[in-house]
Amino acid sequence: MGGVIGLSHGAPPLVAEIDFRHIESFLEMCVGERGASANTLQAYRHDLRAFAEFLATLGRGPHEADVAAIRNYLSAMADKGLAAPTAARRLSSVRQFHRFLCGEGIREDDPCQTIDSPRRGRPLPKLLSEDEVEALLEAARRQPGDKGTRLLALLEMLYATGLRVSELVGLPLSCVARDPRWLTIRGKGGRERIVPLSKIAREAIETYLDVRGRFLKPGEASPFLFPSRARGGHLTRQRFAQRLKEVALEAGLDPARVSPHVLRHAFATHLLAHGADLRSVQAMLGHADISTTQIYTHVLDERLKALVRDHHPLARK
Repeated sequence: MGGVIGLSHGAPPLVAEIDFRHIESFLEMCVGERGASANTLQAYRHDLRAFAEFLATLGRGPHEADVAAIRNYLSAMADKGLAAPTAARRLSSVRQFHRFLCGEGIREDDPCQTIDSPRRGRPLPKLLSEDEVEALLEAARRQPGDKGTRLLALLEMLYATGLRVSELVGLPLSCVARDPRWLTIRGKGGRERIVPLSKIAREAIETYLDVRGRFLKPGEASPFLFPSRARGGHLTRQRFAQRLKEVALEAGLDPARVSPHVLRHAFATHLLAHGADLRSVQAMLGHADISTTQIYTHVLDERLKALVRDHHPLARK
């Protein structure tokens, strides 16, 4: 079957018999009306395929679930040992799918309305201290050659702006051709936001722009700030993450604790620690909901508790 789902020809007989048309229509709606990213589509595709395969064992199509079937699906995930966050994400995909079915008139009822999400704790994000980030940047400054210059520009920009790694590596060259004090970012769902750029980050970019052409073939042009010969035309997230772990090792940090997303967390937490207000941090991170940003206040709370516990004289008694 063609379309968005794209079943493989080697699919098991049970899967090959599933009618995926409604799921394909849902995914197409997500692209056309919501501007869903490739990663979001992939998550929906994976979750709804798993749901459809479970319903097929009950002799039902993806659009024919009732409350009991969805509860059985949740029980089956628990029996398989799926973590609560994973089960909750899959249920969220199923909820979105059924809202679409009702909105399109394919179903009159929504069986998800009486289903509670699996209980899950909200893990605090991994975090680097300000000294650890400085050690990371210092190690990047010692990297030789053009690749070292590019790596430092990437790290300075990431820590100065809190960009998602996909936003960072895919930045257009035009974003630094305007006012160098600001970046205009097109984030999730096509939403634009403006992020200030520090003087140190601007200087790192200016130095990098002097060598940017060396990452291109002679006479070649690229619309990307960080061009590459990779398929997408720009530096890949995977390659940047790999280089980041290499420089973390040179900085004396555990590479397992360092990733582009951890630096995004550090950007937000360090801003709040120095007095930035939550709404401003939300805007710079591109969070649609402030509750997503509030996780960083929990990080600060935990750090304050640890500070009192470890250093206050009365806490030792």
